[in-house]
Amino acid sequence: VQLQASGGGLVQAGGSLRLSCAASGRTFSDNGVGWFRQAPGKERDLVASISWRGGSTVYSDSVKGRCTISRDNAKNTVYLQMSSLKPEDTAVYYCAAARLPLGGDEPRMYRYWGQGTKVTVSS
Repeated sequence: VQLQASGGGLVQAGGSLRLSCAASGRTFSDNGVGWFRQAPGKERDLVASISWRGGSTVYSDSVKGRCTISRDNAKNTVYLQMSSLKPEDTAVYYCAAARLPLGGDEPRMYRYWGQGTKVTVSS
């Protein structure tokens, strides 16, 4: 499965963005999906994950209350709605399809990765 992340850009602090992750090649409706981010010089960390049917979501403490992950399996797409953005949210955001239906919080639990979309939040 190929994943295409989009929706990044430059936004002022306090603004909002919606990231999209579209799958092609085959459906990823049987897979958990996660959004990770990586800032320069830092590790790739989980932002949010969603289970295969969307019934279970997990958020990092740093974005809890500010982000919502959702999926539309009919469209083979997962979304990450981000609001009240902060400069520390600046990073490249990657979506990934997990090896299992529930997703996970570590990169090693994910098999397929998109190319990343850059989010820059100015102060």
